[in-house]
Amino acid sequence: EVQLVESGGGSVQAGESLRLACAVSRDPISTYTMAWFRQPPGKEREGVAAISIGGFTRVADSVKGRFNISKDDAKNALYLQMNTLEPDDTAMYYCAARTSSTRIRLLVEDTYNFWGQGTQVTVSS
Repeated sequence: EVQLVESGGGSVQAGESLRLACAVSRDPISTYTMAWFRQPPGKEREGVAAISIGGFTRVADSVKGRFNISKDDAKNALYLQMNTLEPDDTAMYYCAARTSSTRIRLLVEDTYNFWGQGTQVTVSS
């Protein structure tokens, strides 16, 4: 089955940027709907951004205008460009994949079959 490995997390100051990457192996990324989720300390995991097999994207209102999701089918990789980071963006960020090609419920956690181990993002004020 597909394997997902996140990278790119770190500690930054508010206002700075980070780019997360998710390396996909064992299957072509082009056959999955992909997403980024995050789990802030002491809170539930929440959807951040998703990209369907056809390239349709959905971004959570809380990060709209600051975060951008993209994928590179040739590199079999998913990315999350995070700009103007805020302390509230501090969380463990997870890459997720699902085989469904539907565009509905793109940011719903329980619709995703496969998960990475996560990468920590810490934003200080």
